[in-house]
Parts: sequence; C-alpha cells; structure tokens
Amino acid sequence: MSTLAIDKAGPRRKLGSMSRDRTWALRWSYFFLVLFAIFSLIPPIYMLITSLKGSAEISAATNPWWVFHPTLSNYAELLTSSQFLRFFWNSAIVSIVVVTITMLISIPAAFALARMKFWGSTTLATGVFLTYLIPDSLLFIPLFKMLAVIQDFTGIPLLNRWYVLLLIYPTLTVPFCTWIMIGYFASIPKELDEAAIIDGASWLQTLTRIFIPVALPGLIAATIFAFTVSWAQFLYPLVLTTSVDQFVLPVGITSTLIKGDVFNWGQIMTGALLGAAPPLIIYAFLMDYYIAGLTAGATKG
Repeated sequence: MSTLAIDKAGPRRKLGSMSRDRTWALRWSYFFLVLFAIFSLIPPIYMLITSLKGSAEISAATNPWWVFHPTLSNYAELLTSSQFLRFFWNSAIVSIVVVTITMLISIPAAFALARMKFWGSTTLATGVFLTYLIPDSLLFIPLFKMLAVIQDFTGIPLLNRWYVLLLIYPTLTVPFCTWIMIGYFASIPKELDEAAIIDGASWLQTLTRIFIPVALPGLIAATIFAFTVSWAQFLYPLVLTTSVDQFVLPVGITSTLIKGDVFNWGQIMTGALLGAAPPLIIYAFLMDYYIAGLTAGATKG
C-alpha cells in the first residue's frame, strides 16, 4: 500500500513541478515582453508629446514628458505646406513604382530558382542574397560615379532627379524579396506544379494560376519589405538629390526643418510621425501575413 501510494504521488509531484516551471517561465516571458514594449514605445511617445508643443514650450524645457499647452499648429503647418506635400508625393510615387518593379522581377526569379532546377541555381540563389548584405555606405560612391558616366554619355539627366531612385532602390529590394519568395515557393508541395504540368500548363501558367495565389503571404511580406525600404531610405536620396523639389520625405524633413544650428523640433517630430504613418498602417493590418512570409520554409521537412 505504501509503495503504491508513493508511486501515485511521484507523478503528481512531477506534474506539479512542471506546472510551476511553466508558470514562472510564462511570468518571466511577460515581464521581458512588457519591458521590451516600454523600451520600444518611449521614442514614439516622446515624439508625439513634442509634436503637440509650441516652440516656446519646447525651448522652456520645463518637463519634456508633459504637454502644458497642447497645440496642433505643427500638424497644421506641415499638412498645409506645399513643400511637405511635395516630399510626401515624391516618396509615394517612388515607393509604389519600386514595389511594382521589385515584384515583377522577384516573383519570376524566385520561382525559377526554387522550382525550375538548373545547374548552379542554388549558388545563384545564395549569391542573390549575399548582394543584399553589402552595406549602402560602400555602394553609393560607385553608383554615383556610374550614374554620372551614364548621364554624360546619354545626355539623360539622372543626378538630382527623384526618378533616379527608381533605378537604385531595386538593387536593395530585389535580392532580399527574391530570397523571401524562394523560401516560400520551396515550401509549397511539389505535387502542385507536377499536376499542373501533367495537365498541360506552362511554367508561366503554373506560376500565375497556382503558385501566386498559394504564396500570397510571402508576396505580401516581400511587398511590405520593398515598400518600407523605398519609403524610409535616407542615404541614397541624400547623395543623389540636392534640389528641394526633388527631395523625398526623409531627406526633405531633415534638410528643410534644420537650418544651420536651428532645429525646429516640433515640426521635425511631427514630420517624422506623419512619415512613419503609412508603414505603420500597413504593418498593423498585414503583420500576420508578413510574419508568415518571413517564416515560410523554416519548418519545411
């Protein structure tokens, strides 16, 4: 009887210990998640508070974390400024066109590398991704020289034109988006394209009618990435554009709202918040698709 009681009590003690361990692990997880959330939210909260202050209150620096006299004058001035709206329009056009170009190149390239196996496809896929790892600070000088040579040779104005970014940004977005799509296409069962080919479908029909609908989360993830890069890029437009009417939003905010040693902090913070709004809205509605696309293929057996 005593042995039976011990045998019965043993599993209960183990289960109780496991339950306590899981409870503490969950508590620590929530603790670090809350800590990370607070740390991540401090900068945008500070930006929002500063954007609601007037210049006099910002200069007084009485309490940086409180608004004594809230005002929307910073938002009104920027949203009614033709210059700021021009920056916003330039960024919108560049981002939309770059996303379109990126998808038109990345989708067929990823499909070919993932499903149409040929000699050197794996090496080529790795090389495509490695090009993304080269930092912008090493590329902007040779790219600038190349554009200058092309401009002199063809007579087409490229430097100090916002549309030159349509040629530069895909060098950043296409490699990584192609890599994302390769992982997603590779995770799709091979029976789908084999069945399509047996039924007489071409590779193009297989891609457009089968793989693109199935790989929609991966497409959305690649689209979000391409849009974020082209919307928030700072170095290339800073180097390649010098006229105010050619600026995109990140460069326009820093170039026009900072004059010498005078920083218009209220409008700078307001412009940064307004500039961050489109990517934030996109991530808020499509975050699940973005995570699914980035993690595709991670559990492929």
